[in-house]
Amino acid sequence: MPKTLTIGVDIRDLQTAQTGTKTYLEEICKAFKKMDLPDVRFYFIDTCIPVYTGKNRLLSLAEHLRFQLWKQLILPLKASLKGCDIVFCTDTVVPFVHFGYKTIPVFHDAFFFENPQHYGKMWLWLYLKTAMPAARRSPFIVTPSLYARQQINQYTHIPLNKLVVVAEGPKEKKPNENSLKLLTQFGLFKSNYILHVGSMFKRKNIPALINAFGKLKQDGYPNLKLVLAGSSSPSGTESDHLPILNAIKENKLDRDVILTGYITDEQVGTLYSNASIYVFPSLNEGFGIPVLEAFQYNLPVLVSDNTSLPEVGGDAVLLFDPKNLDDIYDKMRKVLDNPILRQNMIDKGRARLAQFSWQKAAVELVKLFKNAV
Repeated sequence: MPKTLTIGVDIRDLQTAQTGTKTYLEEICKAFKKMDLPDVRFYFIDTCIPVYTGKNRLLSLAEHLRFQLWKQLILPLKASLKGCDIVFCTDTVVPFVHFGYKTIPVFHDAFFFENPQHYGKMWLWLYLKTAMPAARRSPFIVTPSLYARQQINQYTHIPLNKLVVVAEGPKEKKPNENSLKLLTQFGLFKSNYILHVGSMFKRKNIPALINAFGKLKQDGYPNLKLVLAGSSSPSGTESDHLPILNAIKENKLDRDVILTGYITDEQVGTLYSNASIYVFPSLNEGFGIPVLEAFQYNLPVLVSDNTSLPEVGGDAVLLFDPKNLDDIYDKMRKVLDNPILRQNMIDKGRARLAQFSWQKAAVELVKLFKNAV
């Protein structure tokens, strides 16, 4: 009888992760729990002490140190006591010490290396001194796209044969009766708005979308609205919140651009279900889960012609140059005005979505874990 493969999954990050990284950990854990494999056992390893997520600088510093203590001592000890063969961490950081197990991290993108100015100096220093040496000790590193794999290889020189692409899936956000009140609250109704879902980071390029939308409003779409769903990004160099507010003001769109702030998954599902089109003008994405979510809700999807987005969208999306305001405007107008094109994009989106799921990702990861040992 073959030896049972014991996989320890670090889930501490569920207390702190946001947006895509939180979705990844939540959904892959659900997929692991659904697996019925006689030769594989999962342990979901968490801290028993709540993680501080406030803004007090002293307490935040203490939490940084606690994070290092967790990764380099407590997690290794817990994994060792459970007899783990693999320690899997979805937040890029794995233990440097190996107590009879091997480690596999997920690198979602190369943002640390592409834009180091967006990260605190202490966090960046610790990352380079602890996370990177630990990742190099791992037999494999998971990346979500060929684009992310290429970028990580370019900046870190980690061999391509150690960087393994495992695509992500969509997060199902089923609307409920209470979430339907959201439409009334914001003055929305079926198909009268363009949708974007995500935090207000600079790389999301949302002011360009607002400016293109402003041009649409001027050219004969009086009832059309733009919904920007999601909480504001943290203050600091990453945040684009102020430029977004300025773009709304300059285009006189105070009544036409809806900033929802934080909303529940069910409410996001409501917005997807009733939107006209989904537009993703990002300048840099390691994967782009909202593209799949929009396919899931039968939306035509328009995305930037850069980074991982054409790879994820395939032939189901319409591409535009995110730095060209006229191109964004032209592509949105083209889809809004052409019902045949819209339906064709919806059909292709359904077919494209069939290639992605968290269950498929879980199966590929388990194969990778077995190869690692």
